[in-house]
Amino acid sequence: MLIKNGRIHDAVHEEPYVADILIRDGKIVQIGTDLPEEGEVIDAAGKDVYPGFVEAHCHLGLDGYGIGFEGADYNEYNDVCTPQLRAIDSFNPLDPSVRMAALAGVTTVATGQGSANAVGGTWIAVKTVGKCVDDMIIKDPIAMKCALGENPKRCYRDKGNAARMTTAYNIRNMLSKAKEYLAKKDAAGDDVFKRPAFDMKCEAMIPVLRKEIPLKVHAHQANDILTAIRIAKEYDVLLTIEHVTEGHLIADILGQYPEIPMAVGPSLTHASKFELQNKSWTTPGVLAKAGCQVSIITDSPVIPQQYLALCAGLAMKSGMDPFDALKAITINPAKHAGVADRVGSLEVGKDGDVVIFSGSPFDIDGTCETVVINGVKI
Repeated sequence: MLIKNGRIHDAVHEEPYVADILIRDGKIVQIGTDLPEEGEVIDAAGKDVYPGFVEAHCHLGLDGYGIGFEGADYNEYNDVCTPQLRAIDSFNPLDPSVRMAALAGVTTVATGQGSANAVGGTWIAVKTVGKCVDDMIIKDPIAMKCALGENPKRCYRDKGNAARMTTAYNIRNMLSKAKEYLAKKDAAGDDVFKRPAFDMKCEAMIPVLRKEIPLKVHAHQANDILTAIRIAKEYDVLLTIEHVTEGHLIADILGQYPEIPMAVGPSLTHASKFELQNKSWTTPGVLAKAGCQVSIITDSPVIPQQYLALCAGLAMKSGMDPFDALKAITINPAKHAGVADRVGSLEVGKDGDVVIFSGSPFDIDGTCETVVINGVKI
């Protein structure tokens, strides 16, 4: 496929430029001018060309479209710690919301469990096209979901988890058990008779302890954000912070942790609970200016996935630098999800995920005219 003459916003260079993009076997093989025409040719003259948009945090495919609680498969309410649960086993590729996301230019999402549990299980990164989740996967697992704040308190207040300190304890307890389990397993080596009894929960936590995947911690309130950082330091594990609603209140502190990706949102909602009372569209821009790696999220279905770019536009309206806003729905969430080697920018060697707009995707009158995923126009 050759995409010709488009104004390219590659999420690498701040200024757009006019060029062609050649895609072969699902990968970008060349970006330049006067490239040879191969396969399908798309004339993008006068239009804006972007990387496929990426969401760092949502529940797409797990919280069903139009089917209410009975069809939702993103929270488990029987155990406060469920690291053994895998998002891949709940994801429904045929849910209508997946197609809606793709047609709006959201070509990759990090999706998984909700925030009912202190430890919820592993997340996945998927493309938004396909019939079988195994064929849509970019990476599995990408993170271990955890949650602080109001949600675990509400969901488990009658089951021994009614305070913030208890939620933090439950996360620490799971990490400590897994750490001891791993030490015994490593000490046993190949001797099966010395190994600890198999524990699927502890097994699921091993990639976290080995820094293969981060803890992905739901934290809205400022004190919860800092608790997440405290726990990650204590156990020497990788961390991403999700929601960061009060991040602007402690931006001077969070700016000291540029290595911790932060996913901000959902902001296009009512403050439906206490910990959301300080949410603001200024938060992404304030954190970006402080030196943080910021992604903007819909947390779909809280905000429908197809309005991801509009959320970035609203952050721009509240002062976020336009290039920072573009990176917040492309390369930054790709880094956040650990898949930036494949998606998030228009560069040679990356997947052929391209969206073409007439008008700006950050405005309500922008129109997504063409979506290409893995080099195929959908």
